[in-house]
Amino acid sequence: MFDWDEANISHIARHDITPEEAEHVLLNDPLELMVQIHGDEERVLHVGATKALRYLVVLTTWREERLRVVTAYEAPRALRLKYIQGQRRQ
Repeated sequence: MFDWDEANISHIARHDITPEEAEHVLLNDPLELMVQIHGDEERVLHVGATKALRYLVVLTTWREERLRVVTAYEAPRALRLKYIQGQRRQ
């Protein structure tokens, strides 16, 4: 389901994020905020919470039927609030 390799694992590690944290966000009803076109790829920006309630932004793209995490980082305050407000409405 997920496409991990040394490149994206080491990239998110620079932001102190693990693959497990990024996957948890993606598998637990994240807020999808925008779609970007990057070259010939469509990228989606997700905001969600980890098990430890760290709020993360996770940018993904589909490659060969697998979801690839392009980057992940701590969500800025404005995006955290947008995610929390969206959860309250559910």
